[in-house]
Amino acid sequence: MLRRLLSRALARRLPAGAHYSTTPMFAPTTAFYRQSSFFSSSSSSSQIPDSNNVQHLEDEGVLNRPFSSEPSASTISIDRSGLCNPPAHSHEPSSDSELVKHLKGIIKFRGGPITIAEYMEEVLTNPKAGFYINRDVFGAEGDFITSPEVSQMFGEMVGVWAMCLWEQMGRPEKVNLVELGPGRGTLMADLLRGASKLKNFTDSLHVHFVECSPALQKLQHSTLKCRDEDNKADGVEKSSVSSLTGTPVSWHPTLEQVPSGLPTILIAHEFYDALPVHQFQRASRGWSEKMVDLAEDSTFKFVLSPQPTPAALYLMKRCKWSSSEEIANLNQIEICPKAMELTQTIAERISSDGGGALIIDYGLNGVVSDSLQAIRKHKFVDILDNPGSADLSAYVDFPLIRHAAEKVSGDVSVYGPMTQSQFLGSLGINFRVEALLENCTDEQAESLRSGYWRLVGEGEAPFWEGPDEEAPIGMGTRYMAMAIVNKKHGVPVPFL
Repeated sequence: MLRRLLSRALARRLPAGAHYSTTPMFAPTTAFYRQSSFFSSSSSSSQIPDSNNVQHLEDEGVLNRPFSSEPSASTISIDRSGLCNPPAHSHEPSSDSELVKHLKGIIKFRGGPITIAEYMEEVLTNPKAGFYINRDVFGAEGDFITSPEVSQMFGEMVGVWAMCLWEQMGRPEKVNLVELGPGRGTLMADLLRGASKLKNFTDSLHVHFVECSPALQKLQHSTLKCRDEDNKADGVEKSSVSSLTGTPVSWHPTLEQVPSGLPTILIAHEFYDALPVHQFQRASRGWSEKMVDLAEDSTFKFVLSPQPTPAALYLMKRCKWSSSEEIANLNQIEICPKAMELTQTIAERISSDGGGALIIDYGLNGVVSDSLQAIRKHKFVDILDNPGSADLSAYVDFPLIRHAAEKVSGDVSVYGPMTQSQFLGSLGINFRVEALLENCTDEQAESLRSGYWRLVGEGEAPFWEGPDEEAPIGMGTRYMAMAIVNKKHGVPVPFL
């Protein structure tokens, strides 16, 4: 039946946040640097970067600018001749944004370049001008579309996973349901709607959003139809109750501020890909970190550090987790220390409090090379162009997450990664789309089939007959799912 339904022609994209059924989902069944030969050895496979794109800092005197050592004079003379003739000063407004001025100020103050990770962090989360801070960047009218905005079925399937884990945990009466970077709150809203019939589950939950953007906090508050409460105990920044299921909802700027002591079910969907990465490039002297500096015309440019940097420690660690053959075939490597640190925090909490974490993101089951990208209004743009106006993201290194979690505690197990298509299919998305298609209009059916393909398909939809630029592109194999679970709960669905 599904095959027959998918063969119908589609006419348009799925509207962001559309919902076609208020019927709840079915209940579930069941992480000092040193000079070493590693960074100074030459390689026959070394590649010198294009001089138009990446430059070395050697011989530029950036890191060793001398101070004046003129002897002090016995008398002091003051030249006042210029007081009545001050140098010309332009009062024309600068075309640079506040964030661009801030980034240039950092580079000039240091007298040298900054890491790509520092650049990325400022661009995305600068408190005043960061990309995520003061606007809604999601959906068709934003800069990119995430899986929850594609179809309600995504949040519902994540809800099935959470309910199954809750069952395996022994149905605890109180659970912290934590989501990192919840966007508009669409995933959580769909999760709660889908689980609303399982009253024991929803009554046990306290939703905790880890969100630093005031603008997105307001959107999440609205999406979950929250009503505010005056209770701000336990250091909670804001406390509300979602009218969808009567579930309390709290907001926190960091995961560390989410109260501990209760079993935790954590969801990180498209969160790891926004964590700042360091890039290393193979050069004649070994691995050199790629940095961001100012060119003569005051635009941003990439350069290579002439000396080992602090992030080189993480590069060494990552290379130890890989085979020599895999590293030998790469000319660039991306590493994400923040991903290691976050994973360790998650694993420690799961080890002490019980529960599990679900990580879904686009990435690789291996070392990531050169994946950093910028997206503005659904189009790829130059990473250094008008920083703060485009989203920056990079592929997630899933083996790095596995090693970071397993190193922290022997009480947690890591499962996956598996493709998003396998994950959603095993949880029953095929049955769910069939059920929704039985009770919807033709227009809704077209959007459901389009959304379904985007979640589980690969490439362009074969049944699409509309404009090529509007063809649904499947994300089923580009995105991957991984779980970190306390060993006492057994193997989580669907990683059996």
